[in-house]
Amino acid sequence: MGIYVNPGNQAFKRIDGPNYVDKTGMIRLFNETIGGEDSLVCISRPRRFGKSYSAKMLSAYYDCSCDSHDLFDNKVVSKCKSYEEHINKYNVICLDISGFISVARREKVSLADVPSRIAKAIKEEILVLDPEAPRDKSLENCLVHCVERPNGRQFIFIIDEWDAMIREARDDDNAQQIYLNLLRGWFKNTNFTPKVVAAAYMTGILPIKKDGSQSAISDFKEYSVVKPRKYAEYVGFTENEVIRLCEEKKIDFNSMKRWYDGYSFKEIESVYNPNSVMEAIKNEDFDSYWSESTISTDLMEYISKDFNGLTKTVAELIGGLKVKVDTNGFSNDLITFKGRDDVLTLLIHLGYLAYDSVNGTVYIPNEEIRIEFQRSIHEVTHEETLKRLKESEQLFKDTIQMNEDAVAAQIERVHTEETVALHYNKEDSLRSVIKLAYYSYRDHYIQFEELPSGEGYSDIVYLPKADSDWPALVIELKWNESAEGAIAQILERKYPSVIENYGRTILLVGISYDKNSEAGKKTHKCKILPYRVGR
Repeated sequence: MGIYVNPGNQAFKRIDGPNYVDKTGMIRLFNETIGGEDSLVCISRPRRFGKSYSAKMLSAYYDCSCDSHDLFDNKVVSKCKSYEEHINKYNVICLDISGFISVARREKVSLADVPSRIAKAIKEEILVLDPEAPRDKSLENCLVHCVERPNGRQFIFIIDEWDAMIREARDDDNAQQIYLNLLRGWFKNTNFTPKVVAAAYMTGILPIKKDGSQSAISDFKEYSVVKPRKYAEYVGFTENEVIRLCEEKKIDFNSMKRWYDGYSFKEIESVYNPNSVMEAIKNEDFDSYWSESTISTDLMEYISKDFNGLTKTVAELIGGLKVKVDTNGFSNDLITFKGRDDVLTLLIHLGYLAYDSVNGTVYIPNEEIRIEFQRSIHEVTHEETLKRLKESEQLFKDTIQMNEDAVAAQIERVHTEETVALHYNKEDSLRSVIKLAYYSYRDHYIQFEELPSGEGYSDIVYLPKADSDWPALVIELKWNESAEGAIAQILERKYPSVIENYGRTILLVGISYDKNSEAGKKTHKCKILPYRVGR
């Protein structure tokens, strides 16, 4: 066994404990590609989404230097027809590119030297595996010799964080080209690749660039966070997997969902960040574990870029709105931005935004990421967003103090500023305005829309968090009707009944919009009434 060549199964054995979530069904999909035209697979996801765990799993399964039956016989993959055909049948080259970069940084070596260091490290171990391989020839020659010797085996390449060189050397074209030439020699060489490479699995954060500069890996079949396709359920936790974990660990699932759900693939719907879920279970504490990722500081850089409409979009996202985005123009790098949509698309790949592929919209997925946005807008020059944040906080105070005129005035101001951008009609438009106006609610409240209550559905309910002493708010919206009529509907249909026993004061808030009001008169009205239990 080596470090990079046939590293054994110890890395996977360390994570195969009582908390391991079985993702070995992925091996069946990968087995189907071996030796075929789709044998080069690249999966891109945000950091800490389980990509490295998959790399360790695949390495342990295919590595011919060990017997991994005791690790996989009780897993899902053992029931697949291809299980015995491929288990421990290949030489494996397993690389973590970010590890090589870290060493180069520590030793103050140019990133342009990293590819040669990778090749040297692999060759040294190949010469141990095959002592008769030509020492004076290239790594590729040694690999060919190793495969062609008696009882020789093909190689499966597993490359974790393949794009680390592209990201870290973003301003060093020479270093990037040397690295890409290394990959080109492995995966785009008609004399080498079919003979030596049985299959390859690469992980990264960013998709492969579209401009041809990464043609060395253009033959890879790509499965990104925007288009995960058949690999959707295997990188990240599905909702059923999280439910089972919460049941086993006696953790409140609703809290887990609020904190870490929000990503969604149309193939499987809800997807959770595995690292955050497991940290919450281990620490018995729901918190933002995202800030522990080294990429978290990048959010401040990207949301402060000077693109038309970006500042307003950030405010809409924090307000809980879904925002239209065009992901097709993104160049799949960290430096080429043509406008707002490119920034939003990058934030999807980094995990700061979730993508609704059906409707073509983005949104902040959960409480954890919302906290990161809040931190960032306070640390960067985001004056418009900060202004809206302060206005929202004042709006809550005015609502709680039952200052009806101030509430109506602020709602009207937001509606006037945002109507063109929102492109909604009637009640949907007013609902979006309310959500945007009250967008700082997450500091004190949990928001519910169309909450089943009494004899109908209340438009919006803000339920105080356990550590907040603010009252509950039941908000009813009316288009071309009176605010008093909104209050009457709340009472008639008994909307507050569902939260009467919550132990908090309840305020009923009626907000109306009259698009036909006379010139010079307010188009928005507000009525606020304390609710008495048993009314």
